[in-house]
Amino acid sequence: MPKRFPLFDLQTIEGYLPVRAFTFFCVLLIPSWAVAQSPNHPLDGLTALEYWRMYEALKASGQLQESVRFSGILLHAPPKAEVLAWKPGEPFRREALAILRQQKKTYEAVVDIRQQKVTSWKEIPGVQAPGTAREEEGVSDKIKEVPEIREALRRRGITDLDTVRCNGSPPGYFGTPEEEGRRLLRVRCTDRRGVFNAGGRDIEGLVIVWDVDEGKALRVIDTGAVPMPRAPADYDVESVGPLRDLPTPIRVEQPLGPSFRIDGGEVTWQKWNFRFRIDPRSGLVVHSVRYADGGRMRSILYEGSLSEIFVPYMDPSQSWYTWTYIDAGEFSNSEGGLATPLEPGADCPANAVYFDAVYPNDRAIPERRSRLACLFERSAGDFAWRHMSREGIIESRPRRDLVLRMAATIGNYDYFFDWVFLQDGTIKVVAAATGLDQVKAVKSRTAAEDRDGQDGAYGRFIAENTVAVNHDHFFSFRLDLDVDGAANSFLKDKLETKRLPPDHPRKSLWVITPEIAETEAQAKSQMMMEHPAQWRIINPNVLGPLGYPVSYRIKPSHNAMTLLSPDDWPRRRAGFIDYHLWVTPQRDRERYAAGDYPTQSKPGDGLPSWTAQNRPIENTDLVVWYTMGMHHVPRAEDWPVMPAAWHEFEIQPFDFFSRNPALDLPKDR
Repeated sequence: MPKRFPLFDLQTIEGYLPVRAFTFFCVLLIPSWAVAQSPNHPLDGLTALEYWRMYEALKASGQLQESVRFSGILLHAPPKAEVLAWKPGEPFRREALAILRQQKKTYEAVVDIRQQKVTSWKEIPGVQAPGTAREEEGVSDKIKEVPEIREALRRRGITDLDTVRCNGSPPGYFGTPEEEGRRLLRVRCTDRRGVFNAGGRDIEGLVIVWDVDEGKALRVIDTGAVPMPRAPADYDVESVGPLRDLPTPIRVEQPLGPSFRIDGGEVTWQKWNFRFRIDPRSGLVVHSVRYADGGRMRSILYEGSLSEIFVPYMDPSQSWYTWTYIDAGEFSNSEGGLATPLEPGADCPANAVYFDAVYPNDRAIPERRSRLACLFERSAGDFAWRHMSREGIIESRPRRDLVLRMAATIGNYDYFFDWVFLQDGTIKVVAAATGLDQVKAVKSRTAAEDRDGQDGAYGRFIAENTVAVNHDHFFSFRLDLDVDGAANSFLKDKLETKRLPPDHPRKSLWVITPEIAETEAQAKSQMMMEHPAQWRIINPNVLGPLGYPVSYRIKPSHNAMTLLSPDDWPRRRAGFIDYHLWVTPQRDRERYAAGDYPTQSKPGDGLPSWTAQNRPIENTDLVVWYTMGMHHVPRAEDWPVMPAAWHEFEIQPFDFFSRNPALDLPKDR
């Protein structure tokens, strides 16, 4: 029997083939963009070559069946202690975590990439793996063959089904017998006749409960025909009408090139040094963040990333009540990875540098994705600091930021996520929402014609016969802070009123009452205007020059609390929204705030489950989880595509430096 070469096992192949034949073999098998790709750091993203080695290892393992579908392939990062002990030039382990589904079961496989060997294979019972694009292949055509659907469409005056497209989404979980043991989609249809924006042409009142494994409709829910809206729904240049005059140009130019340096995934800019990767599930993962201070590099953030997104809609009808999406966990794989391509000159400025990445499809085949992140310097005319003395002398310094950006298109919404590095040692984390409001067709043409208020009871009219449903957006960020080292504590500075003695002219003032959280339960925090507090991660083992422990604080901006009742199934599934801030001891596998498998998940996974242990968190390696939310009340200005809504928070130094670290900024740009 001829010897079977594992694909890309370079040492084996090189030993059997002449060098020239070996080179030709590699050129045939490795796409030009993958040649010479190799990781330089234990937390670098998987390369095309590594995906192929993982693919071959799984194929050779004997575990895969013909029905296999890959629901995600992620970097299986080494333990944090191992990464921190590693030094450049030393070897490091490379492993991939494959999540796959076959025979209606979910499995996890860990592959040692260097040894090209499956080191762990286990079934994960009682969970549903994330959806794949292949699960929707042919579903639309199959649904249109269901007699009940054809009749329901006919009642709505739709007899030409070529323009009808049906798409499914996970239905969440509501404790019904129908959900148990089944992999379900809730399918709705649109009629694209005459428009590009099918989001404005949903066929209202018709839902199909689809069994993915059986490939059949379990139920057809028809609550009655509603006329299809006819308001203009497209937003491309040809559709919006006359455009306003082009304003005079503002040019963003860096004739000498950018001020930052990129070396194998490492970014150096001003006093900042960090690395990043583009992860299929989390998008941008920023890690190994340090700041130069007095000739030494000080650690701030071991790893930071988006952890989860939760978007519940507020309509109780049969067509809508299940729309309670846990976006990153449910959709990132079916969308081909969370990050989606950026449009040069619009999504990022002219001076931006773009980054590609390699994602595997649901067959585990690596595919190149272009422009999934951009990096640019920004000077918007702001100042970093400024003061005019009594003598009239003005000292002012222009501010420049470094922005690392990605976009994620999930269904109707487009999200942008920025990691902004400021010259004063602050990291700003920004989330923007744009794209399309999710709308429903209604019988009333406008709010004025909605006599009984039923059509607009759970949203607002944003076009004729079109209501956008009220909803929320919640973003959870995982922040593994290492403030001058990994042994940190969580300190809550409570601002409290102090009454003064009766004989004092003042009656009251406020003072700070510091409180160290000893356990996870003590650390859970909500923003409250009536009980203000600042949240700090301190290093109790390192004192600054003035005797305070060095620290970084989480500085919130606009935020929201959930209005869902505590017993509501969606809130229980996305339990991370119960608090704005959580603190847990660092654990390598605790990465996703709603749990590893949120598709049709039961309540309690993720942060609620972990923190139920009430583990000690004082003077240890900590992870901070920050929840940023917004209630979206739609408006007419959202139609047909909504203006970007920006929300942010800061990771800000507090007694970390001995003085303003931006004091040395030059006066000229």
